[in-house]
Amino acid sequence: MAEIRSIEALQVLDSRGNPTIKVFVRTEKHLGTAIVPSGASTGSREAVELRDGKKAYGGKGVAKAVEIINRKLNKKLKGMKVNEQQKIDAELRRLDGTNNKSKLGGNTLLGVSLAACRAAAAAEGKELHEYIAVLFGNKEKPVMPVPLSNVINGGKHAGNYLKVQEFLLIPHKASSFEEATQMVTEIYHVLKKIIDEKYGVGATNVGDEGGFAPPLRTAEEALNLIVQAIEKAGYRRHVAIGMDVAASSNYSQGAYDMGVDFSYKELIQYYERLLEKYNIKSIEDPFDENDIQAWAEFMGTPRKKKLQVVGDDLTVTNPSQVRLAEEKKLCNSMILKVNQIGTLSEALEAARIAMNYGWQIVVSHRSGDTEDAFIADLAVGIGASQIKLGAPCRAERTSKYNRLLEIESGLKKKYYAGKALKF
Repeated sequence: MAEIRSIEALQVLDSRGNPTIKVFVRTEKHLGTAIVPSGASTGSREAVELRDGKKAYGGKGVAKAVEIINRKLNKKLKGMKVNEQQKIDAELRRLDGTNNKSKLGGNTLLGVSLAACRAAAAAEGKELHEYIAVLFGNKEKPVMPVPLSNVINGGKHAGNYLKVQEFLLIPHKASSFEEATQMVTEIYHVLKKIIDEKYGVGATNVGDEGGFAPPLRTAEEALNLIVQAIEKAGYRRHVAIGMDVAASSNYSQGAYDMGVDFSYKELIQYYERLLEKYNIKSIEDPFDENDIQAWAEFMGTPRKKKLQVVGDDLTVTNPSQVRLAEEKKLCNSMILKVNQIGTLSEALEAARIAMNYGWQIVVSHRSGDTEDAFIADLAVGIGASQIKLGAPCRAERTSKYNRLLEIESGLKKKYYAGKALKF
């Protein structure tokens, strides 16, 4: 197998206009690239980003990370076989030497890890999703994930008063990813017209992930708009609703700020009322990452059997956190974000563990994303049932939709994961 000849990096921009890293891993004949995303709502246990902290770019520059890659990592990894992903990632972790990648930066390591994977896929003449399937040990037929499309933004992703961070469409009863894309896109445009008519054209401005950010204050207001759009578009029986509460962002001293302060027990009751009224099938981060009692009590309610309770800040794509969440029965699904952990191998291990528990895996973008569509291939490669893509709007989001459409069009046998979701 081809050896790594060089590793180079440069500073580029993400979708929020902040600097990030683009990495190039070269063998004699092949090239792999990767651009690293960045989150706004981040768990305290996530891999630490390395930022310059100087005047340029308001302190958000990544010149230090670029220098580390071009000088140190290029020298240390040169000559390694590009298809030895676990060895490459192990060496990256060894060179960093910390649990949270705080020495060299999770963003620094991740760029190299993902670019090496792409170079290896090219060297073996495989599509990226095919190569990832081999790495993951996925011998099943390719699965096209259900897109979770964020159509209304709040919290840290928007400039409104809405506390819930994301309201998502879940087209689980589509027949293919192509049809699912059509469904969410049509609903998105209907929703835009509804918001325009009710609040004015200025209310159709979008948040970080392409969802609309109208002047809403309550979850009910957002959910009513979405239900109206789904029904008007003709997809009431085909599309469910998801919420990413990102509750850690609204938690302080035992209280959850949802416009009014709730104790965790009151918040559970509030969720119960929403579940009774709306076709909500997925709730992500309903409580603070450390409010273990709340997670456990919420999971203990019988009516949650057909509800995805999704860990994100709780699990942070970390194998040890996934094991803890299963041991304490805190959730039944997890978000998979490669930049939460810092290397591809560790992300794959977390997914493997969660799948063995029978959890659903939701591969996810970040609010500060890029045109790099790596996660599209990742979702197909590991057989994830779902993928968070943001709205069908803005190139850093549509690049993932478009890559998945491309993958599906090239498959001889198509299998859409919505058929397996027990909603």
